[in-house]
Amino acid sequence: TSQADCAILIIAGGTGEFEAGISKDGQTREHALLAFTLGVRQLIVAVNKMDTTKWSEDRFNEIIKETSNFIKKVGYNPKAVAFVPISGWHGDNMLEESTNMPWYKGWTKETKGGVVKGKTLLDAIDAIEPPVRPADKPLRLPLQDVYKIGGIGTVPVGRVETGIIKAGMVVSFAPSNVTTEVKSVEMHHEQLEQGTPGDNVGFNVKNVSVKDIRRGNVCSDSKNDPAKEAASFNAQVIVLNHPGQIGAGYAPVLDCHTA
Repeated sequence: TSQADCAILIIAGGTGEFEAGISKDGQTREHALLAFTLGVRQLIVAVNKMDTTKWSEDRFNEIIKETSNFIKKVGYNPKAVAFVPISGWHGDNMLEESTNMPWYKGWTKETKGGVVKGKTLLDAIDAIEPPVRPADKPLRLPLQDVYKIGGIGTVPVGRVETGIIKAGMVVSFAPSNVTTEVKSVEMHHEQLEQGTPGDNVGFNVKNVSVKDIRRGNVCSDSKNDPAKEAASFNAQVIVLNHPGQIGAGYAPVLDCHTA
């Protein structure tokens, strides 16, 4: 799963660039598919380099039509997506409304609470809907990295997926079977009373070496349904750029969470 709640798909509006991006092996297509596959359900589409199209309304509408078709196939609802024409180089429609595209009346998107409208990319970011954070479930925190910091000790970092983490909690790491106490929790170099779902945190643990735990391990509360190894599990697998058919000897690269 991704650490993001929303993806911003930046599309190059230039002649040939957009077409290359949404071609069969294009990056635009791949990025949209990856975002959806990794669980990112909110999407913003920014059509960049509008200055190179001479601020063309026709080009913007052409790109919206094509992009809507392929993101719908990926799994997104185009009606719930804000499409914003921008120029990163000149700053048009990034923070403030552009004067170069008088034809652009703004974006609209459908949400659970009704229709939302805006003009700029910043407006679209401000209109991201905060997802429900499952703080009442048992703690699950997949490790992104583990650092050794002088004068502090071992500091695992990662995003809290469910539950809460706080100082004094006795946690265990699966599948390493290491149990220890959390000394402190920090986010962006500030001490936290507790980390909640969606927070990217670092936490200091007692008497554990960086050799004992590693990226991909899952941290959980040892007293509340701790994470365990599974004998088997069902997986949804998406294979990108496969050779047409998958047979014996095919060797794909498998990414599993942070492992």
